[in-house]
Amino acid sequence: MKKILLLLTVFATILTNAQKINWVNFEEAVVLQKKTPKKIMIDVYTNWCGPCKLLDKNTFHNKDVVEYVNENYYAVKFNAEGNEKINYKGKTFSNPNYNPELANRRNSVHELSRYFQIQAYPTIVFLDEKGDVIAPIKGYQTPPQLELYLKMFSKDDHKDIDTQEKFNVYYKAFKPEFKG
Repeated sequence: MKKILLLLTVFATILTNAQKINWVNFEEAVVLQKKTPKKIMIDVYTNWCGPCKLLDKNTFHNKDVVEYVNENYYAVKFNAEGNEKINYKGKTFSNPNYNPELANRRNSVHELSRYFQIQAYPTIVFLDEKGDVIAPIKGYQTPPQLELYLKMFSKDDHKDIDTQEKFNVYYKAFKPEFKG
């Protein structure tokens, strides 16, 4: 009986870990969005950022987050200090001062990071169905914390929230369902 329970536990763990967010690159997300409109969620990270790694490990591997993101968003991982060239809104963004020797340490900031006005890592940037910025959400988010933004933006509730007071009311009324 113990062997069966152990096998079931191992199998459940494998299934849980097999669930992953369907990450695409930025330009793929924009192309997909034109075919089938969905919002875009961009995980803006750096290779050296500890909280970025925790966000990836704890939040972006959470079953509830994975399911919700895959159903409602195109998900993009973007290295804020990387060397990728990105075409967005008719402009090409790059990192002209990128130093490959500093790939896993602090490096120069990518032009797209500046465009999105990223001030801290990690930051999750949400774009609407037209590719316009809805909001950047700074800092590490647990699954229940991120759930608030995922649902608020996917359901367009943010369009009725134009003051801090209205956000506070929304926040207090929100009942998280994601396990954290």
